[in-house]
Amino acid sequence: MKRKTSKPRRLRNWIAPTAELFRYVALAFIGALIAVLGFVMSFQHVFRPGLDQMALWWGGFAESLSAGKDPRQITHLFGGVLMLAGGYSVYRGLRGFFRRLGSVSATPGKNTLVGGYLRKQQLARGPRIVALGGGTGLSTLLRGLKQYSSNITAIVTVTDDGGSSGRLSADLGIIPPGDMRNCLVALADAEKRMTDLFQYRFAAGSGALSGHSLGNLLLAGFVEQAGGDFDKALTLASETLAIRGRVIPSTTDHVTLRAVMEDGSELLGETSIVESDLLIRRIHLEPSTSVAHAAALEAIAEADLICIGPGSVYTSVVPNLLVPGIAEAIQQSSALKAYICNVMTQHGESDHFTAAEHVLAIHANVPSRVFDYVLVNTGTPTLGLLQRYQESGQELVIPDFERIKQMGYKPVTGNFMNETDYVRHDPMRIAARLIDLLTK
Repeated sequence: MKRKTSKPRRLRNWIAPTAELFRYVALAFIGALIAVLGFVMSFQHVFRPGLDQMALWWGGFAESLSAGKDPRQITHLFGGVLMLAGGYSVYRGLRGFFRRLGSVSATPGKNTLVGGYLRKQQLARGPRIVALGGGTGLSTLLRGLKQYSSNITAIVTVTDDGGSSGRLSADLGIIPPGDMRNCLVALADAEKRMTDLFQYRFAAGSGALSGHSLGNLLLAGFVEQAGGDFDKALTLASETLAIRGRVIPSTTDHVTLRAVMEDGSELLGETSIVESDLLIRRIHLEPSTSVAHAAALEAIAEADLICIGPGSVYTSVVPNLLVPGIAEAIQQSSALKAYICNVMTQHGESDHFTAAEHVLAIHANVPSRVFDYVLVNTGTPTLGLLQRYQESGQELVIPDFERIKQMGYKPVTGNFMNETDYVRHDPMRIAARLIDLLTK
């Protein structure tokens, strides 16, 4: 059932992008009134026929101030001051108006200022969307969703213990920033040069910086600047990149993945789990007492659309749902809930999985029913590209949507694939299909 947006909420969403514009327009309007008043007062002797009463009152007041001198001097002086004050207010108001209008414009050369402003207003009235996941899958989805709404909350997994994120987490005691950096860049409206800077990675042989992502280092710097407050650091980074929506971790606690493998052995840490050749049977979050981010629970409760995935089923999708309270909040939400199944299997994590087996893997680890719809890709990449994937132990996920239907879910099929050098989801195709479901 589609969640209805209350009238006050719709009004706030409509006004939100225009609030500062209204302030500047009001300033200019008040300034214009003051300037007109000053003009009339200054030239009251010219327009005396229509202003007898006002002139009479002001004449007496000015005479009392003039101390026996010509009261018109006081009138001219005071009127001149009002004109200057009003003119300055008009100037400030109009300057602020056009600066603000320019800040919400679209890419220069593609749209007019007014077109960009109206576009931002339209996005602010878009549906409230929550997207849960991690890795490149979530950031891919966000690139499509931001074309339909700026009311997006990305809830990101924080179990990455490898690479630059793992090193910063171990050295500085912060939660891993890598997946959040990818989501920030995906939602960014900043210039490409700035987003490229966030994604820049130092090459091997760069000393202590070797392998580090510059965006991860900047996030770590924001954390220190914010006195250790990761939420504030994300806010600073969001302002720097001018993102559409917000990015928050599923929990700010330090958590680790523990996997029970097919032979009964247990592995601790995402990197160890992914690198193992054994199949994963169950996945757990340590400690199990971690606390869900309050903003994440609030966003889920208010959502119109909740998207889960795409991404590594055991290390990106399930971890968010294992944070106490997250799955329960999703289950209780009246939002439309959809899982976006992967296009390709992942070696060491979802070998030979069909689409239905992805759903079963989530259900086996998360007892709460957290989605109703399952987006399944039915497109097929070229034979040459499939062979390249097979060489690395990956294959196309079989779209067994009839089995998904038998499990009580609603399959949504289509060609959701973007085929370049890699086989990935097309962000615009998935987002368009999700919004289509929401508006039916």
